[in-house]
Amino acid sequence: MGVTRDAIFGAADGEPATPGSYGEPPRGFRLPEATRLGPVQLRVADLRRSVAYYETVLGMRVLRHDAGSAMLGAHDDDRTLVGLHETRGARPSARRGRLGLFHFAILLPDRASLGRFVKHLADIGAAAGAGDHLVSEAFYLQDPDDLGIEVYADRPRETWRRQGRQLMMGTDPVDTGALVSAAGGANWSGMPAGTVMGHVHLHVATVDASAAFFSETLGFDRIVWSYPGALFLSAGGYHHHLGTNTWAGAGARPTAPDEAGLIEWTIEVPDVATLDSLETSLRSAGHESRREKGHLVTADPWGTGIRIVVDAVQ
Repeated sequence: MGVTRDAIFGAADGEPATPGSYGEPPRGFRLPEATRLGPVQLRVADLRRSVAYYETVLGMRVLRHDAGSAMLGAHDDDRTLVGLHETRGARPSARRGRLGLFHFAILLPDRASLGRFVKHLADIGAAAGAGDHLVSEAFYLQDPDDLGIEVYADRPRETWRRQGRQLMMGTDPVDTGALVSAAGGANWSGMPAGTVMGHVHLHVATVDASAAFFSETLGFDRIVWSYPGALFLSAGGYHHHLGTNTWAGAGARPTAPDEAGLIEWTIEVPDVATLDSLETSLRSAGHESRREKGHLVTADPWGTGIRIVVDAVQ
C-alpha cells in the first residue's frame, strides 16, 4: 500500500528530526539504543529453487547448506541474513488474508550499492516495485514462494524530518535515473559487506494489539502512527525496525504450517541484562517465552516466532 507524504502530513516541510525530538516510548521496559535486527528464518517449498533465486537475483551467497536448509548472507561477511527451510510442497504465501510476513527488508550500506542493485535488476529483467520513503529509497520483490522482500538504502539521518512527534515517511516515486547514476558506472557483484537486516514488516489483526505487544511489551518506540492502517516502531531513533499493518483484511488468519512464510525473526540486544528485562516484561504481560541456548524465544499474538539474542559483535 503506497501513500504519499503529502497525503499523510500535508504540504508542510516539517522540522529537523534531531535525536530525541520524535517518537513515543513505551511506558515501561524500553529497548536500548544499540538494538539491531538479525536473520529471518523462512519456510519455502523448494530449497534448490529458493537458493538459486537468492543467489542470482538478490546477490546473496550460501554460508551453510544442510539437508533441507540453507543459511545465506552478503559477500565478504559471515553474518547470516536469511535462513531457508524446506517444507516440500508448501503452498505459496498468500498476498491477502494471512497474518505474518508482509516483507523483510535488506539494508544495503550506501546509495551507490542500491543503484548497482537496481541496474542489476534491469539487466536480468527482474520486476520490482519501488518507493521513496523520505528516510530511505526502496525496491520490492517477491521470491519464488511469493514471500515479500525489500532491498533499500537509508538517506542520511540529518535529512530526516518530523511533524510533531512523528517522523515523516511516505511512499513517493523513486528517481531511478538518479539512483543508477549514484552507482558511478560500477556493476553489481552481489550484496556487499556491511549489508544487514534493516527491518521486518508484518501483517497483524489490529494496530492497537500490535502497539500493546511490540511497544508496551517488547519495548520498541512508536515512530509513525498516522500511516493508514499501519504502525512503525524502532529502537534508538531508527525510522523503523518493525512495521505492522492491517492490510491483509478483516478475518485474516495466521499462516499455516503447510504455507510458505516467516518462521521467526531475530532481535539483537547488547547485553544479558536487556534479555532478562525482556523476559520479565513478557511474563508480566502474560506472554509465554522460553530460554534456548542462551536465547529468549517467544511469539507475537498471531503466532510469528521471535528470537531475542545477545549480539556478540557489540
